[in-house]
Amino acid sequence: MSRRLEHPRGYRRFAVLATALAATVAALLPVAPAAAETTARGWTGTWATAQHAAYDPGTSEVTVRIPVRVSAGGSGVRIRLTNDFTTEPVTIGHATVGLRDGGSAVTKPQRLRFGGKSGVTIAAGGQAASDQVQLTVPARSDLVVSLYFPGRLTHISQHWMGLQTVYWTPDGGGDHASDADGDAFTKTDSTFPFLTGVDVQGGNAAGAVVALGDSITDGAASTSNANRRWPDYLAGRLSACTATAGVLNEGISGNRITAGVDGNPSALDRLERDVLSQPGARTVVLFEGVNDLSWGGATGDQVIDGMKEIVRRAHERGLRVIGATVVPYRGWGDWWTETKEADRQKVNTFVRDGGVFDDYADFDKAVRDPDDPTRYAAAFDSGDHLHPNDVGMKAFADAVDLTTLGAGRDCPSARVRLTPYRPTLQAGGDGTEIKSTVTNTGSKMVTEVSTRLALPDGWSAEPAGSTRTRSLAPGDSATVTWTVTPAADAAWGTHEIGVRTSFVQDGRTRRDSDSVDATVTPAPSAVRAPYLTTATTEQAQFAQNGEQFAIWAGGQDLSGWKDEKAAVYLADAAPPSGTVTARVVGQTGSGPSAKAGIAVANDLTAPEAGGYAVLTMSAQYGLEFMTDSDGDGKLDTWAGGGSSYHPAWLKIVRAGTAYTAYASSDGTAWQQVAGATVPSASGTGDAGLIASAVNLNYPGQITTALFDSFSTHE
Repeated sequence: MSRRLEHPRGYRRFAVLATALAATVAALLPVAPAAAETTARGWTGTWATAQHAAYDPGTSEVTVRIPVRVSAGGSGVRIRLTNDFTTEPVTIGHATVGLRDGGSAVTKPQRLRFGGKSGVTIAAGGQAASDQVQLTVPARSDLVVSLYFPGRLTHISQHWMGLQTVYWTPDGGGDHASDADGDAFTKTDSTFPFLTGVDVQGGNAAGAVVALGDSITDGAASTSNANRRWPDYLAGRLSACTATAGVLNEGISGNRITAGVDGNPSALDRLERDVLSQPGARTVVLFEGVNDLSWGGATGDQVIDGMKEIVRRAHERGLRVIGATVVPYRGWGDWWTETKEADRQKVNTFVRDGGVFDDYADFDKAVRDPDDPTRYAAAFDSGDHLHPNDVGMKAFADAVDLTTLGAGRDCPSARVRLTPYRPTLQAGGDGTEIKSTVTNTGSKMVTEVSTRLALPDGWSAEPAGSTRTRSLAPGDSATVTWTVTPAADAAWGTHEIGVRTSFVQDGRTRRDSDSVDATVTPAPSAVRAPYLTTATTEQAQFAQNGEQFAIWAGGQDLSGWKDEKAAVYLADAAPPSGTVTARVVGQTGSGPSAKAGIAVANDLTAPEAGGYAVLTMSAQYGLEFMTDSDGDGKLDTWAGGGSSYHPAWLKIVRAGTAYTAYASSDGTAWQQVAGATVPSASGTGDAGLIASAVNLNYPGQITTALFDSFSTHE
């Protein structure tokens, strides 16, 4: 039996005043309310990151613009900021939030206030939350938070592995937090400064799921600016539920359960801050242990004890805990041993059968090689044998049974997936087989299953058999094999192929989708006038597709005493004073010294005629700028180095006999490589694209170089 308490007259006025005062104070105090308390207030975390380090930026009067992909949506939003890991306060003079309008542009940025004030000073180690802003935030949309720092910015508290372009004004750039366009933001990096959380109200989220993990959860080796971390994929699955859930990524690269270091506290030490205090938190997925067992020196029993402590503390606060099994890591450096593998198996047996977790997600089973369970399967391995690629990240999210989370409700039970995960299609080819598989992961039959592909314009797909299935019992699958043919003029490179399925579940039509990145590769073809070809190496072939060019080349070297290359060029196109520019998209199929780039000469078919210079990006060893100093056709000077990157913009600027080489990763910000004098240069010369396999130590290999831009200008 309960009794209603009656408050004296005047209580309501006092409560309003007290609430206003509390909001002002809360903006300046650490934000660490209990999960149940924040749920009562209606806030649900929709994005989060774990701050764990700080640095001195050496800048003043700057504005930063931080794009974030939210999970759950709502009609009101607030941000949370932190000044952890610092020894001095930080002042934010102006802050805004708005929906992203592409790049660093924002649609109608809304001013944020802190306790009714437009700015806030956060003490060292402190936190602050903004007041609510009325803003319709769709689920799985991009928000942009802008922060202006008046005066000298002495330090930045950060999460360093953002995997997201973050935009800054230059030093002294001033307050641009309210700009709709992004023109003022000319500098970039990829760390999340100060921002530690975004919360929503008024949506259909039934709480939040917190992913507590290390670099794998942080997204290491997934595609930058693509939101392909496994918590992102999990958020995508939950967004299809009638009642969704926020998904909060609290991964830190190098994190461990059993120990921590400065700037990277252990999972136990950061549990309160990063999990238990998250607004609306209902469930935590614990995915840690590989660092403890591999290089951290911990035993399986020590990891298990740490897991038990995390579960105990989470249960005390009313949170469910889903344990994720520890993934295989054999081949990752020299960390794997038979003894450590035995410890990994011991931990995974505990996660699956120990009776401590509320449920488990078998991440180990999702990605391991069936023929060697100590290793990743090749389809999921990023190449370092510890971190998964995008497909492995998706496999982790698929391994989570949504019904165990206690957060999302009424979720679709059938899932569709495409394989192979990175199909290759050849331009002008006969088509490539791609399979779509629908699996009923639920506990009830689904009916009227229908599947179709979503293709780029001009592409075609022919299914082998029916694309419809009358019904799927729990655990059953239906596969359709498609022959996919790209358009005749499809650009070489990456294209998205999607699949969509619809089905009836409990009398309602539900849907699921998937996509893969398909690569269209060139086939040798004619090069059209005015372009010409020349080669001083065997097995040279060429192709052109609009403004794209491909060169296949062998050869021993392109330097000094060897000049073995293949080239696509324009005769008499290099002016006495002007520039030659190209973009190298990529280079595959040969050793680390293989080169691709641009060349100029009085006559590219006869380098001994003078004026010869080459600027290339090697496959792995960085930039190389080589010139002929004495007119004998031998490239006898060299400058360059650094790390390789692709795509790479390359540029040679000529002023008579003076050549200067430049390189850029975006075609906008150019870095000078070197300058050289080429006394034999005279008049207008040839300019072209070149490739060389450089097979001195890799005999017989062929390199394939792709270019998608080439121009000359006076």
